[in-house]
Amino acid sequence: SPAQKLVFNRVNGKRPPLLLQQISAPEECYTLAHEENVRFVYEAWQQVEQQLDGSRSGESTCGPVQYVEKTPNPGLKNFVPIDLEEWWAQQFLAKIEN
Repeated sequence: SPAQKLVFNRVNGKRPPLLLQQISAPEECYTLAHEENVRFVYEAWQQVEQQLDGSRSGESTCGPVQYVEKTPNPGLKNFVPIDLEEWWAQQFLAKIEN
């Protein structure tokens, strides 16, 4: 059976006020250049995804190619990718417990 995931539900979609005060970090400031870079990467990735979807449905013969390994490395036979959401949940719980 698949491992159970931790789910954090907020009451009425809001965090309790005390929790916000304890965890509050300095407000992050994003420069115009940062936002421009993020927008550029996002839009470029959207184009790649659209082209990939088009090539899967047979619309286009050129464009991005998705890499699929034909002969997998036997050393990676038992490799299990990390579930980042689960890892962050465990880190969060560890901070609370300490």
